[in-house]
Amino acid sequence: MALSFHSPSIFLTTTQSQTSSNPNFLSFHHQHAPTTTFHYFPASKPTTHQLSAPTDTEKWRAKVSFFPAFLNKRKDAKTLKEELLEAIAPLDRGADATAEDQQTVDQIARNLEKVSPIKETLKSNLLNGKWELIYTTSSSILQTQRPKFLRSSANYQAINLDTLRAQNMESWPFFNQVTADLTPLNARKVAVKFDYFKIAGLIPIKAPDSARGELEITYLDEEMRVSRGDKGNLFILKMVDPSYQVPV
Repeated sequence: MALSFHSPSIFLTTTQSQTSSNPNFLSFHHQHAPTTTFHYFPASKPTTHQLSAPTDTEKWRAKVSFFPAFLNKRKDAKTLKEELLEAIAPLDRGADATAEDQQTVDQIARNLEKVSPIKETLKSNLLNGKWELIYTTSSSILQTQRPKFLRSSANYQAINLDTLRAQNMESWPFFNQVTADLTPLNARKVAVKFDYFKIAGLIPIKAPDSARGELEITYLDEEMRVSRGDKGNLFILKMVDPSYQVPV
């Protein structure tokens, strides 16, 4: 989570120039099958019922009438989550993702968002607790400009709806943190106002008034959350501690 004082994008994003590390992350027609054709001959001749064989065109129409329905069947959330986890597994939380990788992950995430079991995500208690960031497109959070040994090994975000508070946390080697107040904008989106950064989790620094952003929670269940920030970044998180409380 990188502390950026300029344009914080949510998973709460903001950058702090005073420190060597950045906690960053609230930067928050169906064709019918060929029909059987009957031909009727005048009574002067023996009456017969003659079945005509399907033409090549009719055979083709029969095939295309079946496959679109099969291919367009919407996948369920469980299947899409498995696909998403498989796609992001080798990407080091997004740090190793190519543009093609990002496009693939984004498309799976969009399909998952369409089948979210919870539409008004800010009204669900499943949002409460501590989440681990498992993928993002935010380079400031991933700290890709640094050598790998100077990047945070894990990033977390916590949200509590009862207090409308949020917190971003880095792990080793810097343990930086940032807390924020949330203001609901609709049933899925919040405005974020950062209040304090904590260097190494201990030294408090008041955030500037410009440290603001927005976060939309686009998919939510008991295991996974998908969010999108106001700067266009995608965040995918997994639940690690539903009982966690953000400091007031």
